[in-house]
Amino acid sequence: MNREEARQLMEQHVKNKNLRKHCLAVEAVMRALARHFGEDEEKWGLAGLLHDIDYESTKDDPDRHSLVGAEMLAREGLPEEIIYAVKAHNERHGLPRPDRLSKALYATDPLTGLIVAAALIRPEKKLAIVDVPFLLNRYHEKSFARGASRETIAACNELGFSLEDFFHIGLKAMQGIAAELGL
Repeated sequence: MNREEARQLMEQHVKNKNLRKHCLAVEAVMRALARHFGEDEEKWGLAGLLHDIDYESTKDDPDRHSLVGAEMLAREGLPEEIIYAVKAHNERHGLPRPDRLSKALYATDPLTGLIVAAALIRPEKKLAIVDVPFLLNRYHEKSFARGASRETIAACNELGFSLEDFFHIGLKAMQGIAAELGL
């Protein structure tokens, strides 16, 4: 499956525009991480783009989220590594993350929410004015962006990243698609 086919599949199942933007943000960060590690950028990008493909259909049953998505991706013939990473990104399942792809998707998912929230509280509502020190300060505020699990973001250490380095890569990636994100 190429990126355009994956985007069409995502848009077929994800109707909420903010959730679509979230998928695009996760894709951008996953591609940047793949470049950093010398991994397959297309594979990592597809995992990011499709990770929440079942979100709208499972929102009332979070224990099924990512399991249904993994089944959908298996039917589409995606590689097992992507299917597993999608399944493991939902911490409710308690699945191990044995490879970089799974670890990266797990930590990246909430990171994008933190970055978007940081942009939205600024008067300009633009990613361009957000910087890593601002993100670090907001990260440590428990009441800020509560849905962005700090514990999950901190799992970036499983990839060998400090929070600062992880934030830097994620922010740069999202700034690169700021127009598409409307930020």
